[in-house]
Amino acid sequence: MNLPRVWLTTGEHRIQVYVARSAEERAQGLMFRREMPADEGMLFMCDECAVQKFWMKDTPLPLSIAFIDEDGTILKIADLQPHDLEAESSDYPVRYVLEVNQGWFAERGIATGAKLAGPIFLERV
Repeated sequence: MNLPRVWLTTGEHRIQVYVARSAEERAQGLMFRREMPADEGMLFMCDECAVQKFWMKDTPLPLSIAFIDEDGTILKIADLQPHDLEAESSDYPVRYVLEVNQGWFAERGIATGAKLAGPIFLERV
C-alpha cells in the first residue's frame, strides 16, 4: 500500500495506521488482505462527518472497526466477519473509522469512550 502512515495512541497502546483519504483509497480499504501485523490498521478519513457504513466485501481478514469522533473519541466498536455484505453503521455522524485485526481493542481493554491521540484528530478545548 502506498498510503501515508501515522501513529495513533490510546493510553499505553500504539498502532501504526495507513490513512485512506480519497474515495478510491477508502473503497479499496483492506480488500484482499489475508493478514496484517498485530499493531497495524487502516484509518479512513471520510469527506464529511456523517453516519458511516462499512462492509467486508472481498475482505478475507476478520476485523474490528471503531467509529471515531473528530476529537479521537471512540463512539462505537464492532467486529466484522470476512466477506460479510451486511453493513455496520456508525449510529452517529463521524468522520473517522479505524479498522484493525479482530480483537485488537478487546485484547487491550479499549472500549467505547476511549480517546485516540494522533496528528489526525482535532483537539477540543
